[in-house]
Amino acid sequence: MIAPPWMRLPCLVCSMPAKRTLSLFSSPGPSNWSKVVSDAEKIVGYPTSFMSLRCLLSDELSNVAMHVRKLVGTQHPLLNTARGFVYDSKNNLQMRGLVVLLLSKAAGPNHTSSDLLAQDMVSGIYPSQRNLAEITELIHTAFLVHRGIVNLKELTVCDGPLKDMEFGNKMAVLSGDFLLANACTGLAQLNNTKALSAKHDPAGFRNEVVELISSAIGDLVQGVYSENSNNTEDNSIIAGVDTATWEEQTFLSHGALLAKSCQAAMELAQHDSMSQRLAYTYGKHLSLGHKLHSDLQPFVKSNVGEHVAFSFSSAPVVFHRDIVGQEQWQQQLYQAKTRNQLDYSKLLATVKSEKGVSAAVNLCCYHGNKALEAIQAFPSSEARSALENIASAVTKF
Repeated sequence: MIAPPWMRLPCLVCSMPAKRTLSLFSSPGPSNWSKVVSDAEKIVGYPTSFMSLRCLLSDELSNVAMHVRKLVGTQHPLLNTARGFVYDSKNNLQMRGLVVLLLSKAAGPNHTSSDLLAQDMVSGIYPSQRNLAEITELIHTAFLVHRGIVNLKELTVCDGPLKDMEFGNKMAVLSGDFLLANACTGLAQLNNTKALSAKHDPAGFRNEVVELISSAIGDLVQGVYSENSNNTEDNSIIAGVDTATWEEQTFLSHGALLAKSCQAAMELAQHDSMSQRLAYTYGKHLSLGHKLHSDLQPFVKSNVGEHVAFSFSSAPVVFHRDIVGQEQWQQQLYQAKTRNQLDYSKLLATVKSEKGVSAAVNLCCYHGNKALEAIQAFPSSEARSALENIASAVTKF
């Protein structure tokens, strides 16, 4: 069997033995990542962590926030999501918008359209592109909120009273719907802020951007649905998905929104199809690299004997299961059981002893390299350097 290209190519931006950990959407603490983000935000003109502030401070969402306070003291995930809406020291939920703005600035203005020349650019970015960045963040946040719905059948006493958890689920549904509705409204209003070239049919040009982002929402729904249907507890542990299915699901649920938003940013500035394709490629590979980086953390940071939780649908486990085969995987699961309880530490050591982890690392580096290749076609600038730094950070271990 011929190995896929990502297993044959050398890694240009990552090294397995290194101990430093950086993640596109989270930081383990004070590190160089904070400086990467801070420098990038200065390039685009303002802290992107406040892009959704206009929506978050609206009367409607302020009322929602008052209700969410009732969940204090419980373990409902909506609380953590609400705390990270703007920014905290460990989570920056606005990184997708930042990437969209950096790409918009890296591509530069379009000097061939009189309509676009009439727009007032801020820090080299069109107003419509800034609106698009906000829309992207609202969509992402809406799905984060929706994902915070808990399975009431699996509650424990420490999670909180049943009535509070039921209330949290209702708030997660309503709050996520509210954010998604705001995003769709903003998407429809992009026609009021972007310029239209005479060579484009106004309705057709508008539909290209709307169609891109609308299809990204559809991808998110399909990806999350597929994950939920395939990753039931028993199926995920024993069989789960194969490598090809994992990659397809991961793109839908983690890569499509950023990839298509990056392409839409180029479309709003009326850049050519090549620029749109490169922007899409950068967003796609950056997202996939980040997901792999996130999945790898328990396997590259944990020490022998340390209790570490990990998902059976994470990339190293999926790749390991494909490599050793179903029969050997079943044996390893049996050997990792102690008194009918699965010993995660022992199973993690088993996965680390095979090639699943190295395969995931290679694929992470492959996507990082592809993102770096795509951005090289844009003119040299501060914005391009920031995008290069982000792609490199995603593949550091």
